[in-house]
Amino acid sequence: MLQSINLYKYLNKNFNKSVKFGLHRIKLALKLLGNPERKLNNIIQVLGESGKFSTLYSLKSFIEANGQTTTMHISPSLKDIRERFYIGKGYLSHKEIKKTINQIEKLKIPLTVYECLTLVFILNASKLNTDYNIQETGAFWRLDSNNIHDFPRLQICTNINKQHLNFLKKKTLDEVIKEDVGSLSNYTNIYIGKQSPSVLRKIKKHLNSNKSKIIYPNTWRLTKKRDQYYYQDRKFRIKLNSKNVYSKGMFENICLAIKVAIDLNIDKKTIQKTLPKLSFEGRFQYLNKGKIKNKLHKHETIMIDGAHAVADAKNLAAYLKTTKLTKYGIWAMSKNKEPDLFIKQLKGIFKKIVTVPIENEPSSVSANELYKVAIKNKFKVEKSNNFIEALKKISSKEKKLIVCFGSLYNCGNILNKN
Repeated sequence: MLQSINLYKYLNKNFNKSVKFGLHRIKLALKLLGNPERKLNNIIQVLGESGKFSTLYSLKSFIEANGQTTTMHISPSLKDIRERFYIGKGYLSHKEIKKTINQIEKLKIPLTVYECLTLVFILNASKLNTDYNIQETGAFWRLDSNNIHDFPRLQICTNINKQHLNFLKKKTLDEVIKEDVGSLSNYTNIYIGKQSPSVLRKIKKHLNSNKSKIIYPNTWRLTKKRDQYYYQDRKFRIKLNSKNVYSKGMFENICLAIKVAIDLNIDKKTIQKTLPKLSFEGRFQYLNKGKIKNKLHKHETIMIDGAHAVADAKNLAAYLKTTKLTKYGIWAMSKNKEPDLFIKQLKGIFKKIVTVPIENEPSSVSANELYKVAIKNKFKVEKSNNFIEALKKISSKEKKLIVCFGSLYNCGNILNKN
């Protein structure tokens, strides 16, 4: 963990840590590096506001279960910077990451930290001859540093919502939709994930003249019989027998990945065998063992979820309503989100919430600010200086579910403590 922290400190010291959209810097860097991006096979790009990681990771799992190889570039990392760079059969070492950063630094281009991280992935992925290379975007697609390939194999658009509005001039959902889908390739296969009806209509308008093959979410669906979810299209019905997936929203993301996998000629049996193995760190994750679990009373259960957008909060609330356990919340959040709208979605869910700052995160909203938002929305709430202190305020012999939510960064901190 210390090596990861030191690498992030080095990046923040030597590259621009602010968000600066644009493609000119990374394209110049790629040119000086000999255009390594051209060596990548079958590029799959995953964009959108919510559900990117669960979609991407599910698809990666299906491809590898099919006997094929992948690389994977994600953002952000939870516990360690290495998580960003899955190369072939494992993750880059800290030494390999540092060596690549030093190579990029010699270019003397004023890159952002995120652009440098993208280049670390591309340079190392280009050394292999993997079957697929999967890249997750940051905020918006049009000027994201991953948008440098002329002919990607696939582009997958997950749920689009009002997350990341702070980066836009007018701060509207229409702008988000345009930034995400208005610049998708004309020479690929585009998959659109589950959307609200109004968002889907606007997406279709933007893609009306796009020459790619576009697969909309009406070509498959998530169905439910009793307590069991299924993937359904015209040819297949697949039981979603995932042991570590709990929310409807996450099952929607898995269905999107299944549709793509089927179209990549991955057979139904391979998909079915892979589904029980799926789990997503920091997303509806129960901590069933570890240091934190050991601190709790035997009738207490703890779950972490990085939900931080309004759509995510709705999904979390829908799941929590299905459990009869008394629920307590530990809430942390980054700046430039919508804490008021977010917490409104969780009304009536928790007996009490404790607000905390995100440790070692400059962009964290203070516990006091979140406390004021919770009070305004009539929650029973306390505030704490850190997660461990919050846990002590909640933990007791009472049978309960403790839910830590609002930030993937905070989930990462909790996982490291565990």
